[in-house]
Amino acid sequence: MPVPAHHRLVQPPPIDCPPYGRDLFAGQVVLVTGGGTGMGFAMARAFAQGGATVAVVGRSLDKAEPAAARLAAEHGVETLGLSCDVRHADQVTDAFDAVEQRFGPVSLLANNAGANFPIVAEAISANAWYAVTRIAIDGTFLCSTEFARRRIARGEGGAIINNSAQYIWTGFPGDAHSAAAKTAQATMTKAMARDWAPHGIRVNAVAAGFFPHPTTTSGDSPEAIAPLQNMIPAGRTGSIHEFGWLSAMLCSSIFDGITGQIILQDGGESLRRSLMMPDYVPPRERANGPWGWQ
Repeated sequence: MPVPAHHRLVQPPPIDCPPYGRDLFAGQVVLVTGGGTGMGFAMARAFAQGGATVAVVGRSLDKAEPAAARLAAEHGVETLGLSCDVRHADQVTDAFDAVEQRFGPVSLLANNAGANFPIVAEAISANAWYAVTRIAIDGTFLCSTEFARRRIARGEGGAIINNSAQYIWTGFPGDAHSAAAKTAQATMTKAMARDWAPHGIRVNAVAAGFFPHPTTTSGDSPEAIAPLQNMIPAGRTGSIHEFGWLSAMLCSSIFDGITGQIILQDGGESLRRSLMMPDYVPPRERANGPWGWQ
């Protein structure tokens, strides 16, 4: 049913009004994987709004370079677009080297690179499984350990933020590949936080709920968003700029005391279970695909 008109919807500030000053990340260099579009770009923009120097990393320069140029033009910060497949250790090393040669040491890392698509588990081929899991698991591991080794060698701390998902605790229909990968990423977050705490390196993750944007499977049209808004207690889906802000702030001095945490940002969607709920329809029997939409 539609959200009743008398329900109060709490909206985030406009995209050009971040909840911190323009110098929050002054002097910091952040590397953002998968930063050319969607939620990765929201992360990169949030760091840029706080004055960070931003390296936008993607598998293709076709997205990374325009995104970097846009951030530089809109926020007046130094940026660099890089091509890197995070599944390959040598490319990760080369990307860090390139950023350091241009701007100096990377002090912040945002692991966003990922892939996903709706498919029931028995239909997932080995290649499809690896396409999703290796980016999120191997990519997060390779980028994080490369970052940590360099920070430890310099005797300096730093911060890592990982883009996880709200379904790491429950799974999600038609999403066995991503659910497994994001859950591994979350436990990796906690393990790395323990390993690197003595070196002043903090590691956290945001378990993101529904943040529609043009590059998601369902898109961000009003028709696609409406059914999602109706099932979320907050009465709305998330705006990717508020995801970006939370991700960036968790890497800032504001939250220096937080590490090893998985912060759930889902508008209360995980609280939705009740005695009276719609009938369960198995994923393969849903008219619009395993996720309920295509």
